Amino acid sequence: MIYLKRVYAEAMATDGYRVLIDRLWPRGVKKEMAKIDYWAKELTPSTDLRKWYHQFPEQRSEFARRYQRELIALPEAQHLLHDLAERSHGETITFVYAAKDQVNNHGVILMEWIASRFKGEVDLSTNQ
Repeated sequence: MIYLKRVYAEAMATDGYRVLIDRLWPRGVKKEMAKIDYWAKELTPSTDLRKWYHQFPEQRSEFARRYQRELIALPEAQHLLHDLAERSHGETITFVYAAKDQVNNHGVILMEWIASRFKGEVDLSTNQ
């Protein structure tokens, strides 16, 4: 099971293995409070794409297309997902992100990409 959660929400035991999916450390969050088990910078949008999206937030579908293209071009992204599953030892994995918008952010797009690539292999939820 993979969940998606804001890093500013309280870390809970039910989160299981917590994976930060932001390229930059979240503003105002102390490392001991975040309880991050792994920082997956490899799964984040490139710096250029992230900056572009901040300029044009209304272009979500184009951002999603470009971000998924980056993920596809990155073979280590798929390997990392399998590695995270092994590291979690069967525990729940919770991807944590800092974006304020809980609907239009790269975490949601990453979850959509995972669902399309690993059909039937993982259960996904954005509600935890």
